[in-house]
Amino acid sequence: MSHNTWIHRTVRVAVRPLVATPLTPNHVTIVRLVTGLAAAGAFAHGGEAWRHWGAGIFLLSMFLDRADGELARLSGKSSARGHFFDLISDALSNALAFAGLGIGLRDSMFGTWAPLMGLVAGAAIAAILLLVVRLEDLHGARAGELRGAAGFDPDDAMLVVPLAVWLGGADWLLLAAAVGAPGFALFMALKFRARWRGAGS
Repeated sequence: MSHNTWIHRTVRVAVRPLVATPLTPNHVTIVRLVTGLAAAGAFAHGGEAWRHWGAGIFLLSMFLDRADGELARLSGKSSARGHFFDLISDALSNALAFAGLGIGLRDSMFGTWAPLMGLVAGAAIAAILLLVVRLEDLHGARAGELRGAAGFDPDDAMLVVPLAVWLGGADWLLLAAAVGAPGFALFMALKFRARWRGAGS
């Protein structure tokens, strides 16, 4: 993942004044995780108003996800443990957001299928995390990352979540995630299959 996307550049301005404070990157990661869980809870509550609140909290959580890394780099407090904590927080926040969205949409057009769809999307996101963590164990930090382009990273696709919810497309977002997240997990597995083979030889 690039550290110079549009979101990173925006967050960097806000984080810079925090470099000389006692605040650590792990503190920011904790707040990111808490806001991610809060977004999932709001999504799971159901109802349009709760979904809109969940979307806003999820967007804040996304920016905090970039902020912890920016603070680590600017303050020289990067660490392998902090990076791992960041990965875990990202996976939990994103996976539970879709699980919560599925629960909250249980009375929508997909009915009782919606919680299952959210679970499938969340499980696929967790699987992607396991792939990345395993690749980093075998080949070092950032071994499982994908390159971005034009100031955007693959991770920035999560911006679709709040936008889709605010535009009234939560049902279609859930469907896209239930199909797309497992597909992306398969893509990751195939893309890095050579590294798996190399590690096993």
